[in-house]
Order: sequence, then C-alpha cells, then structure tokens
Amino acid sequence: MPIQYYIILSLALFCIGIVGVLVRRNAIIIFMCIELMLNAVNLLLVAFSKMQYNTAVIANKATTVGAEGQLFVFFIMVVAAAEVSVGLAIIVMMFRNTHSIDVNFLNRLKN
Repeated sequence: MPIQYYIILSLALFCIGIVGVLVRRNAIIIFMCIELMLNAVNLLLVAFSKMQYNTAVIANKATTVGAEGQLFVFFIMVVAAAEVSVGLAIIVMMFRNTHSIDVNFLNRLKN
C-alpha cells in the first residue's frame, strides 16, 4: 500500500484530535483527543519505518534498518499510558472537589 494513504489517514486523525481539543470542554474528551493525536503520530512512525525498511532490504538483504521508528512508537505508548494515568487521577480529584469535569470551571478556580 502506498505511503500516501498512511499520511492522509494520519493527517485526518491528527486534525480530528486538534479540533476535539480546541472545541470540547469536557476533560475526558480532551484527553481522548490527545491520545488520538499520539496514535496518529504512531501510525506515521510505523509507516515511515516500514518504508525505510523496504528500501533498505532492496539494497541489502541483511539489514536491521527501520526498527528505530517502532522503538519510538513503544516509548510514545509508554509515555501516553503514564499521561493517561496522571490525567485521570487529576480528573477524579477535580470531580471530587467540584462535582464537574468542565474545563471552563477550572478557570474560575484560579481567582
């Protein structure tokens, strides 16, 4: 499958994530949109890694080129899992104190 399909899909997912972060006010939806953007980047990393591996195999049969992108995907997934756990803990504490998960309500807490 051509790389352009992966780029278009990743761009669409990333744009949906950006629109979700900018438009929505629910903290859980915002975290889901951030995860969607991270998954779009992961898709691109895997696609480019596979493309680089295929071009390296054509030139040299015994190569390990292209594994770096998949390692980056693994680290992004680990960071995303840590971000979700901390973010959901913050949301739970916010809900316990304010009985709302509206992000605009947090702006009123600053004053």
